[in-house]
Amino acid sequence: MRYWTTGEIAKQRDVSVRTLRYYDQIHLLTPSAKETDGTRLYTEDDLFKLEKIMILKSILLPLKDIRNILDQLSYKQVLTSHYNYLQDQAKELQTRISKTTSLMNMMELEESLSWERVTEVVRNSEKNAKKWLDYFSEDQQVLLEHTVPSLGSNDETTRQYMELLKQIEWCIANDIKPESETGQEIVSQLNELSNETFHGDEALMDQFWEVRKQPVEETGLYPISEAVLQFVERSMDYALKFNR
Repeated sequence: MRYWTTGEIAKQRDVSVRTLRYYDQIHLLTPSAKETDGTRLYTEDDLFKLEKIMILKSILLPLKDIRNILDQLSYKQVLTSHYNYLQDQAKELQTRISKTTSLMNMMELEESLSWERVTEVVRNSEKNAKKWLDYFSEDQQVLLEHTVPSLGSNDETTRQYMELLKQIEWCIANDIKPESETGQEIVSQLNELSNETFHGDEALMDQFWEVRKQPVEETGLYPISEAVLQFVERSMDYALKFNR
């Protein structure tokens, strides 16, 4: 049988010698053997036990609780618990990343960002997240959930939509009409991007656009001003008449 000394384990597992001695002292991890000079010797079973202790510590269990359950749990059970814990942590981290990304994107879209505006959008996003999906069938939801841009995302499609929104806001601020060459260029880019997003399904595009115009409280979507919505509709109407 192979044995490992305290120093060897400390080096392999990045745990201090003092910690290993403390575990021995409180009878959490007692080495299977000792040499005549007092050197602690650990077996492979001891190493697996140490691994279980370290994993359970990482999920914030106190040592006294670990001592009570350590021998009742297999290594596989401990790994499963750790996996579930990490999954929960990953979800929480992703939520935080999404909120931070949303605020960054809001600052890109809005020149002046008040604290009331921040709390309003964050609160709505938490309370009504993806509520707009209820307007669609299950098959449509599968497609839309992974394709419709979100403020909490930083993908290329979302950035393109944001840039078009900023261009529309600029047009409105500078009294550039939806029927102008600039307005028509923007709506052309918007249509092209929408075709890619909705995979060319015009009926689904029209349905989403109608949902987009619903009150934010009902959909949970990022609020777009009435002026922007009207600009887009006028641009599209003009483009349809022009292309007939």
